[in-house]
Amino acid sequence: MTPLRTTHVRRRRLGVATAAAGLLAALLTAGPAAAVPDPGDAPAPQGTVSAQDRAEARAAIGSGEIPAVDQIVHSDNITHLANVPREGFTGINSDLAFQGKYAFAGNYDGFRIFDISTPSAPKTVAQVLCPGSQNDISVSGNLLFLSTDSSRSDNSCTSTTQPATEKSSWEGMKIFDITDKRNPKYVAAVETACGSHTHTLVPERRNVYVYVSSYSPNAAFPDCRPPHDGISVIKVPRKAPEKAAVVNFPVLFPGEGPDGGGNPGAPTNPGVSKTTGCHDITVLPSKDLAAGACMGDGILFSLKDPENPKVIDQVQDNVNFAFWHSATFNQKADKVVFTDELGGGVGATCNERTGPNRGADGIYDIVGKGDKRKLVFRSYFKIDRYQADTENCVAHNGSLIPVKGRDLMVQAWYQGGVSVWEFTDSSRPREIAYFERGPLSTEKLVTGGSWSAYYYNGHIYSNDEIKGLDVLRLDDRRTDPAKRVRMHELNVQTQPDYFDDFDDD
Repeated sequence: MTPLRTTHVRRRRLGVATAAAGLLAALLTAGPAAAVPDPGDAPAPQGTVSAQDRAEARAAIGSGEIPAVDQIVHSDNITHLANVPREGFTGINSDLAFQGKYAFAGNYDGFRIFDISTPSAPKTVAQVLCPGSQNDISVSGNLLFLSTDSSRSDNSCTSTTQPATEKSSWEGMKIFDITDKRNPKYVAAVETACGSHTHTLVPERRNVYVYVSSYSPNAAFPDCRPPHDGISVIKVPRKAPEKAAVVNFPVLFPGEGPDGGGNPGAPTNPGVSKTTGCHDITVLPSKDLAAGACMGDGILFSLKDPENPKVIDQVQDNVNFAFWHSATFNQKADKVVFTDELGGGVGATCNERTGPNRGADGIYDIVGKGDKRKLVFRSYFKIDRYQADTENCVAHNGSLIPVKGRDLMVQAWYQGGVSVWEFTDSSRPREIAYFERGPLSTEKLVTGGSWSAYYYNGHIYSNDEIKGLDVLRLDDRRTDPAKRVRMHELNVQTQPDYFDDFDDD
């Protein structure tokens, strides 16, 4: 581990990069973004880069502008406590959830449960083989929820890949009983239209509602035909999860025509994804509020009736956003951070050529009251530590760091690593800490890096697609008050009221 004595911002030489620029252009014009590497159950894809780009990456390493292959660097206020490599699974790691002393890590091959009671020495408690991309994961009480967004032969954990053109194919939600963390039991499955790319829990005392996000319908898919302009709502009785079922499909983008009323994408809006569903939703149950990142649109909606969410406002950014990927509220619920996953998570977009406003976060203020609230754009945030053109890098999953009076966030940037940044002033966001590795390769674009980076009970946990679980300690006067906030459970897309829902020791 090689700490940097200062938060060093590397400015890479621009060079001649026509081949890489061509690759980026192809990513932007090839239709709706894949949003994540979408290989089904296959290994993550690899891409070619030009000889000039390979030489430039080697030269940047030689001059110290970027770290060497696999070299770890970080700001002075970050300590790398632990890394737990992938074991057994060959699929890429995905999202994280937390409960008590446990962390739950998704993987395209299934999921893994860690005991993190000693953050510097996580221990594997269980590993469940259950293939089906991307295995987005959440927990509530004694239930664990797992998304399947690749077409399978059936809903079992021994299923095989099968074309979505076959009516018998299955995609959707799987539910496990995790009363015994060492022996999770598969108890229910619910098929949903177009599968479940991600999901979001809206927990109640007797039931858990699950908002299922999915997209990219096709007339040739019997269970995923257009229009697909809403989300599936599943109701799960806590005491009888086997009775889980879809109870509604609210249309979020009403409109005439075969595709509803969302962003039409190209050619009307070149380089922007056509809206055919949502990618991710974050709910704020304490405020009966939700924010949806829906391909070409960002939305704000009310949860007063969880079975029938109501859209309050809808915004687009047809200049700099290619794919609305995820959303995060600040603690006061008067701001939302939306992420743009330019290039679908497989492109090299953290460079001078792409610039500071694309593949970035968009910070929006929420103004007004009640159903008249509006999303008002304030600024963009993007890491300015340039990455090699062999590194996939773009804004991805993150969470708030709970400090009263400040808006602080930790966020994954794939091979751009983990960034801690502040947006208390919506118009002037700034990075205050970071952790990253050097490129996986200087010869070709190999996808990897941090998929999710979340703050939980005093530490940052990052699920690296290839390298495994990283645990970081952040020591900074601006973030130290968060160490006193102790949570019993955390699903980042079900955003808590950190100071009312949990203990402040």
